[in-house]
Amino acid sequence: MKIYFAGPLFSEAEREWIRSTIKEIESLAAQHGAKIEIIFPYDLITQSEIDQLGSNAKLEIFSRCNSHNDGADIMLALLDGSQVDDGTAWEIGYFFARKSSEQKIIGIRTDFRRVGESEGAVVNAMIECSCDRIVRSREELLERVFQFF
Repeated sequence: MKIYFAGPLFSEAEREWIRSTIKEIESLAAQHGAKIEIIFPYDLITQSEIDQLGSNAKLEIFSRCNSHNDGADIMLALLDGSQVDDGTAWEIGYFFARKSSEQKIIGIRTDFRRVGESEGAVVNAMIECSCDRIVRSREELLERVFQFF
């Protein structure tokens, strides 16, 4: 099973939260004998490569992320913030447009701020309706991912 973990990657706190969640998912998979591969887009290209590529770096980042997004069985998407990160929103939309009924998008929003357009909304309607499920804690995320093992 291949999992693509989308989310904002711009602060140390965001990256650390995603990395620690990935470790918990990997541990859970190992406990159940499940083979998984978790793709974290931040790890797909190094800063050295970005520097060497110069203005072509954006094309390489786009290509690497898309190639892994295309092959994923599950997309996990961190939806925290005053609005969903624009790159994460794009990745969700791209995955949603191409996914089969077996592929799933699980959003996670631990942020308590209300950001949707309507009463009871969790996030922007386009994002919320693209997700098969939106969970509100890391523990709930682990429970949902466990269902796929």
